[in-house]
Amino acid sequence: MKLPIILASASPARLELLKRITIIPDIIEPADIDETQRKGEHPRILAKRLAFEKAMFIASKYEQGVIIGADTVPVVGTKVMRKAATALDVKESLTMLSHRRHQLYTGVCVIKKDASGIKTSQKVVKSILKFKKLSPAEIDFYCQLGEGIGKAGGYTVSGYAESFLSFVSGSFSNIIGLPLFETMNMLNSAGVVPNSR
Repeated sequence: MKLPIILASASPARLELLKRITIIPDIIEPADIDETQRKGEHPRILAKRLAFEKAMFIASKYEQGVIIGADTVPVVGTKVMRKAATALDVKESLTMLSHRRHQLYTGVCVIKKDASGIKTSQKVVKSILKFKKLSPAEIDFYCQLGEGIGKAGGYTVSGYAESFLSFVSGSFSNIIGLPLFETMNMLNSAGVVPNSR
C-alpha cells in the first residue's frame, strides 16, 4: 500500500523543489516547534535537530506516512541568522551579508511510519555563498520588494537576491531550501518512487 507523503513545512520553495523531482506531497502540515538555538549548539547540529523535531512532531499525528522535515540555518562567521520578521530585519541581514561569504546548513529528516514501526534517516548539507558588495540603494530596493520577510537570513535566492550572488559552492537546491540529491536518496530508501508524468 502506498504511504501518504507528508511535508512538514509551509515553505513554497520546498514544495516547488519536490515537484521538480515529481514528488507531490499528499499532505502539507507545518510543524509548530520551538526553533531556539541551544547554548553552544553548532549550526550543523541545530539544522539536524530542527529537521528531526519537525518531522517527529508531524509523525506523531499520523498512523502512517512518509514525513519530510527540513530546516535551513544561515551562518555568518559563528552567528546564526534567523528568519527576518520585518523590513528592518532584512536590511540588517543584507548589510551583514554584503561582500561576505556565509554558509547555509540544511537539515533534512525523512521518517517512514507504518505498521512495522518507524524508520528515520537524516542528512545535513552545507553550501557556501558570497554576496557582492551591496549599496545602500540596492539594500533598500530589496527591502521594498518584501521577498526577504519570513526567510532565513532575510533573503531568498528564488527571486531578486539571486542577482546578488557572486559565488556559490555546493548544492544549489540546498540554497533554495532542500538538497534534492540527498532528499531523493532518502525518499527512495523509504520506498518512495518518482511519479511518472
